[in-house]
Amino acid sequence: MTTALITGSTVGIGAAFARRLAADGHDLVLVARDTGRLREQATELHDRHGIEVEVLTADLSEDKGIEAVADRLGDRKNPVDLLVNNAGFGNKGRYLDVAMADELRMLKVHCEAVLRLTSAAAEAMRERRRGGIVNVASVAAFVPRGTYGASKAWVVQFTQGAAKDLAGSGVRLMALCPGFVRTEFHQRAGMGTDNIPGWMWLDADKLVAAALADLARGKSLSIPDPRYKALMGLVKVTPRGLLGGVTSRTGRKYGPQ
Repeated sequence: MTTALITGSTVGIGAAFARRLAADGHDLVLVARDTGRLREQATELHDRHGIEVEVLTADLSEDKGIEAVADRLGDRKNPVDLLVNNAGFGNKGRYLDVAMADELRMLKVHCEAVLRLTSAAAEAMRERRRGGIVNVASVAAFVPRGTYGASKAWVVQFTQGAAKDLAGSGVRLMALCPGFVRTEFHQRAGMGTDNIPGWMWLDADKLVAAALADLARGKSLSIPDPRYKALMGLVKVTPRGLLGGVTSRTGRKYGPQ
């Protein structure tokens, strides 16, 4: 029996990872800020799948929260075989419209926490010569769209670089880059979604299934949907100057309202 630790596990993509991994027979360590929701989730998954579930309440925008999760990842007596760094959020508003404290909090969760937790997990996994790490980024990483996209671009670059450095160690690392997924993400950020076309929405459970398949294949980057793969292919061949204008107009059309 292997153990997976998932941050931001109670909703959205994190919850989909928890459902799938529990169904596959993995024990779980669930991490989020809401203790009540964590306990409800743990009970449901335990009763349905007969797995062992730990809950760890932690706010990854604070040092003590990051340290608590890093300590659990470094526990050699109760090893974690798969880490899913999924915790994250968005801020409503353009650059300079968002308070600096909120921007820094985002970078803390998206970048510093991912770095520290990946490092804690990878060190322990390298000693055992096995393990996997999925860092959830976004297709926003590939277009110039503010602090959120910049933070997710960092996740992609860091993850792929670390994957190369750890090649042959038994530790697999992959950046997962979904598009729009029906979760609480936009609601929590106060973002409207009525103007986003239906074809752009992804199902979280299908996304997770594709991501885990890509991890098993040894990919360091997963864009788990043909529609978004095609869009990102166009992004690669579009001049950056033109791309900036297009993404700005698209953001106003399909972005936060």
